[in-house]
Amino acid sequence: MQLKTILNRVHKHKSFVYGVDRLYEEGGRLTIDVDIRPRANGRPKCSGCGRARPGYDTLSPRRFEFIPILGIAVTFVYAMRRVECPNCGIVVEEVPWGSGKQQATTTYAWFLAGWAKRMSWSEVADAFQTSWDRVFRSVEMAVTWGLEHRDLEGVEAIGVDEVLWQRGYKFLTLVYQIDQGARRLLWVGRDRKAKTLLKFFRAFGRERSERHRFVGSDMWKPYLKVIARKASGAIHVLDRYHIMAHMNKAINEVRAKEAKRLEADGYVPVLKGMRYCLLKRPENLTESQEVKLAELLKYNLKSVRAYLLKEDFQGFWNYVYPAWAGKFLDRWCTRAMRSRLDPMKRVARMLRRHRELLLNWFRARGTISAAAV
Repeated sequence: MQLKTILNRVHKHKSFVYGVDRLYEEGGRLTIDVDIRPRANGRPKCSGCGRARPGYDTLSPRRFEFIPILGIAVTFVYAMRRVECPNCGIVVEEVPWGSGKQQATTTYAWFLAGWAKRMSWSEVADAFQTSWDRVFRSVEMAVTWGLEHRDLEGVEAIGVDEVLWQRGYKFLTLVYQIDQGARRLLWVGRDRKAKTLLKFFRAFGRERSERHRFVGSDMWKPYLKVIARKASGAIHVLDRYHIMAHMNKAINEVRAKEAKRLEADGYVPVLKGMRYCLLKRPENLTESQEVKLAELLKYNLKSVRAYLLKEDFQGFWNYVYPAWAGKFLDRWCTRAMRSRLDPMKRVARMLRRHRELLLNWFRARGTISAAAV
């Protein structure tokens, strides 16, 4: 079976035919050139308006990279025509296998973009013997197409988060759809300021924003202010992960200070190497960590008290009704304020300030994606 027979079966174009193919070696790699020519009765299409127009002249042949076959590069060779369009002027024709000045065919670009979801861009470039820039442009094409064709109707729940993307505390703001059974990235903005999130709501539109039923976020003040202003009708849910991250940060602060004090006073360094024993959930501990933690809990230490407070707080997430969860939260905050542990007292004050937003977690549970809250 000839190559052009295969191409006609899987990559056929109505107004064009595949011609002669040539196999040769260039730069240590085998390459197949496949000539493409227009049908005798075919009229070129204007790349501006997409309508068939009379031809004007023919340019020098251009090369378009296609998907490699068994490691052999495949290139389409076609002499682009220019058309004389009454609306757009004299422009280069539109061809179905390529877009603009891109050297890769659209099929190859989608092929690379698909693999870029499974491997790093460098690995994709190495595997298919192409450049990193080619992979980047393919991904860029796929993202652009997705943004132009995505359906933003029916988005009732969104989650706002930030990620560190460069050293020096440079952040990106991410907005996700977190409806039950439908989770996807909607928007990315540079920095994590109030004006960053405002850009999302402006781009998303006032009508769509007013239809939000739930909004999830952490306790970053700029986010809280913007959400209260732009999604006031939605139930604002605080992210469970970030709440527990504040708790772990407080425990680690207590442990670090107490470890230094014990060392300065000449006591046995019982807290040495205990960081992850105190921060991990009990079910995630290794066997050796379980033994070490059990020994540590026998001591009357501030770190142990902080750890027990954290583990007791885990019961908060097991409640079903917001009213009972609120009573538990109030009791826990009272205990934390009486613990004489300054980091844990800061956490308790923070939880009290955001009490209503915390209880919204129970109002939203089962409605939005569990992974988001």
